[in-house]
Amino acid sequence: MANIREYPRNKEGSNIGKIVVDRDLCIAAVSCIAVSEATFQLDDESKVVAIGPNAADDTTLMAAAESCPTKAILLFDKTGKQVFPI
Repeated sequence: MANIREYPRNKEGSNIGKIVVDRDLCIAAVSCIAVSEATFQLDDESKVVAIGPNAADDTTLMAAAESCPTKAILLFDKTGKQVFPI
């Protein structure tokens, strides 16, 4: 079973309702942190965690997810539909 972490998002005005990190895919490239260090950081296992799921706007959050070379960051809208990667 995949090592998945889910982070609910309730930022006002946001269309993104949840961030999911697949820790098995994360290779600690830190590109997501470079895009949004207010949202992501590495934990003690050198895997990304979302420390501030509401910190970034949707555009920045999408850019952070898109920057991940292994697509370890998945984004879902408020209805639960996956919006990245699709």
